[in-house]
Amino acid sequence: MNKHLTGAIAAALTVAFAAEASATEWNVSLWGKRRAFTEHVEKLAELVAEKTNGEFTLNISYGGLSKNKENLDGISIGAFEMAQFCAGYHRDKNRTITVLELPFLGVSNLEEEVAVSNAVYAHPAVQKEMAKWNAKLLMTSPMPQYNLVGTGEPRDTLEKMKGMRVRATGGLGKAFEAIGAVPTSVTATEAYNAMESGVVDTVAFAPHAHLAFGTINIADWWTENLNPGTVNCPVVVNIDAYEALSDAEREALDSSIDEAIAHYLDNYGKLLEKWDSILAEKGVQKVHIADAEIEKFKKAAAPVKDQWIADMTAQGLPAQELYDLVQDTLKKVRGGS
Repeated sequence: MNKHLTGAIAAALTVAFAAEASATEWNVSLWGKRRAFTEHVEKLAELVAEKTNGEFTLNISYGGLSKNKENLDGISIGAFEMAQFCAGYHRDKNRTITVLELPFLGVSNLEEEVAVSNAVYAHPAVQKEMAKWNAKLLMTSPMPQYNLVGTGEPRDTLEKMKGMRVRATGGLGKAFEAIGAVPTSVTATEAYNAMESGVVDTVAFAPHAHLAFGTINIADWWTENLNPGTVNCPVVVNIDAYEALSDAEREALDSSIDEAIAHYLDNYGKLLEKWDSILAEKGVQKVHIADAEIEKFKKAAAPVKDQWIADMTAQGLPAQELYDLVQDTLKKVRGGS
């Protein structure tokens, strides 16, 4: 009897180990904490687990796997299977995507941001560049236009922004530089300390980041309509890991992207709806920038786009084509020709 029981237990354990071995677990490298910026990844993990009955899971880590500026490097060596990064953190590694970070592109809402990102991500030159890092672009992390928070007297004119030390990365940093400000690219997680200690005078973020990283808690004012541009932050997967998935697992992942993005947009929309009440609660003054000042800003920042096109073209990239793709996509989304 004992012999039969031992055999049954061994068989059961063998089945259990085989089931465990057949399950697929991916590690996902994010940073900060769960917030509006990461809700699509959280939703993706939920959907993939549901569709595969728990046989394919995404283990999300907030800073435990890598520093945010090193996520693309981690993907390239297979340190983890999925990660989020922002193009402005390492512009030399993802040059083509930085077209989406140029100032005053004309994107007016999150749906348009998704559309232009998807169009650029699908371009062969972009996919080829990402493949150098063994990275496949999975989905974007659409963010509203950035605006400033600061302390003391509001910086509501270009003249007052001269010499202003501002946390701004990528094309936004170049735009502020064009009007005489001094950009610095401290990471999102460093922004609060930089502002509190006086390393920077102002911080440019989307609303969720001002909340998540606490800059709104020490701010006296917020520019409600400067809207110089935004940062583009893709979610990527390791190509080898993606290709190693079974057909069913790959289908579960790919088919969940649109729903994950829809969840993100809905969640972010709710945040924007209560933004005014958040400002009031924290005693932060809304500062409206005059139209004439914004037009001067646009004019001053215009060479940033031209220089980007010239620089990227010189490096053998289809820069003008990528810029035109963004503009053409905006026209299509708005029903233009």
